[in-house]
Amino acid sequence: MRADEVQTSSVVTQWLQSAGHAAFSAYCITAAFTTYFCMYAFRKPFTAGEFSDVVLWGIGYKTILVASQVMGYTLSKFIGIKVISEMPPNRRAMAIIGLILFAEFALLLFAIVPPPFNSLMLFVNGLPLGMVFGLVLSFLEGRRMTEMLSAGLCASFIVSSGVVKSVGRALIVDYGISEYWMPFLTGLIFFIPLLLGVTMLRQIPRPSGADMEERNERTPMSRIDRSMLLRRHAWGLSGLITVYVLLTVIRSIRDDFAVELWQGLGYQGTPAVYANSELAVVIGVLIANGVVSKVRDNRAAFLTSLVSVAAGFVLVLSVIWAQQRGHLSAFTFMVLIGLGTYVPYVMFHTTIFERLLAVFRDRGNLGFLMYLADATGYLGYVLVMVIKNFTAMEFDVLPLYMHLSLWIAALSSIITLVLLAYYFRAIVQPRTVQGNALSTQGDT
Repeated sequence: MRADEVQTSSVVTQWLQSAGHAAFSAYCITAAFTTYFCMYAFRKPFTAGEFSDVVLWGIGYKTILVASQVMGYTLSKFIGIKVISEMPPNRRAMAIIGLILFAEFALLLFAIVPPPFNSLMLFVNGLPLGMVFGLVLSFLEGRRMTEMLSAGLCASFIVSSGVVKSVGRALIVDYGISEYWMPFLTGLIFFIPLLLGVTMLRQIPRPSGADMEERNERTPMSRIDRSMLLRRHAWGLSGLITVYVLLTVIRSIRDDFAVELWQGLGYQGTPAVYANSELAVVIGVLIANGVVSKVRDNRAAFLTSLVSVAAGFVLVLSVIWAQQRGHLSAFTFMVLIGLGTYVPYVMFHTTIFERLLAVFRDRGNLGFLMYLADATGYLGYVLVMVIKNFTAMEFDVLPLYMHLSLWIAALSSIITLVLLAYYFRAIVQPRTVQGNALSTQGDT
């Protein structure tokens, strides 16, 4: 271990090293959930506004704001491929705080600078925020309980998006706060809880010897390490990342345009619906990931996660079919299609890449694979936003979302089935052949 990787052993760290699985998991999930939940208060509140007072180039201003922030967030993901994969453990906590302060300053400028020039401030806001997830995930990866811990982390971005929208909407509707000042004030509300979460993360000890034995040691990666990993897994990663890109598109539309989707479905209720619907989604996602996390064998868990991804897409197709025939209420539709989208999406964060590294024992870390997928995924979403903004066609959000979800779920189901066959041959059949050979030798 290099000198810059030495971890200060606090009283809390020493307690965690000897704590039972339940206490250790509860602590880590609380720390990760709190940190990333609060990060969303610096990223998503502006989407609770409508910004209908400004139209630029014939395009609604909210669409421009979403595209601006997503472009900054996407660039951040590409930067993170290198930064996160190389980040020494002892620098993660301060890096998170620095990135959040940078993002909050951009929100202050968003409130001060007049439109349309303040749209650039959301691009600046997205630049630091894209790297926070990888830093938080780095505290959790490479452990026997990583799926459970990561599921708790992922629960934060499902629930928090709805909560911070509800908070932002309440500031506008109930307190008369301007749509332009609301994002900055929402960030201020969540800053102290974020500091608490980061302080807790900093106390988490490194993976134990037993963790490294079962899940492989996770180390910072050089350019050569990244290149070797990509060459070895070129075909499989191409398929996995393609599915992730398609998932990111429909997940992001549902998240960024939730207000418009609810309005398109005819819902006229209170802002609390954004939080309530996502709470129902997160319960289902945690159950699905909890089942997979119980599978100890890395090969079986990896293949099971791909089956779960395919099942999520089948659910999306079924929900769209039912909605088109008027069988679902607005709330039921948003919950079920959210479940069908988030089960596969979260499975990538918690299990697929984690178990892939564990199965093949490659030198590397989860942050690199996640940021490679995330960068590509958000680039795909940016392209959708560009097409939406700069074509002569007019898109209502709900029909666009329904059609994209239908085609993406169908295509992704096919790709996932092909990946299942590919990886079954790669990791199960060789093991079976080896076992048969040993059995034959034993009979001679």
